[in-house]
Amino acid sequence: MRMISFWSRLLDLISPRACVVCGERLAVSEECICGKCNLRLPRTHYHFSPSDNDMAKLFWLQMPVQKVSALMFYEPHSPASRIVYRLKYMDAPEIGVLMGRMMAEEFSASGFFSGIDLLVPVPLTKKRQRRRGYNQSAEIAKGVSEVTGIPVVPDILHRQSFRESQTQKDRWQRHDNVKEAFRLVAPERLNNKNILLIDDVATTGATLLACGGELLKAENVSVSILTLGYTKG
Repeated sequence: MRMISFWSRLLDLISPRACVVCGERLAVSEECICGKCNLRLPRTHYHFSPSDNDMAKLFWLQMPVQKVSALMFYEPHSPASRIVYRLKYMDAPEIGVLMGRMMAEEFSASGFFSGIDLLVPVPLTKKRQRRRGYNQSAEIAKGVSEVTGIPVVPDILHRQSFRESQTQKDRWQRHDNVKEAFRLVAPERLNNKNILLIDDVATTGATLLACGGELLKAENVSVSILTLGYTKG
């Protein structure tokens, strides 16, 4: 159980924190989302069957993957989508860290992280990262690492192009939009490693396929995938 210090209680009185989903005041022991909204999160529970679930099927016959899971189903404009929106567009990197920790704590009991050697976040272009100030996927990975102790390798993939936002594109446009968008650097750092690729939301899997294809250029590697949200088709 997380210890609540006197200073944490005092700060919470001076500057109350609000749930990112419903906006209600958080209790001192709550982080990011309140207990009620946490219970209502549309969880996928895919970590209990990480090799055979609807999200994993996005990659079948396209890329070998070991484990695939997401914390919750993502639907634009739903209450739970506010978590991702705040993380990406409201200068709130701490949400990524806290949600990463939540995922790691929930998934650890099922053995989802067993055998994973490295965490690799999906990168942003330098321009977009400068504008945002952080990479939301790297913040999620940081939270996962804090709980599991698995190191994050944030600089092994470079995003060398970004044509347009993926948001309004269909499945085939998304795949075309990220062709050759990523480049693996220093692949020898990944040799003989089991890698967990981390992103914020998976929709068609196009971005994750492009990244995974690069990671598989290293010798004797395996790739697993973890995201905060999954948009079920």
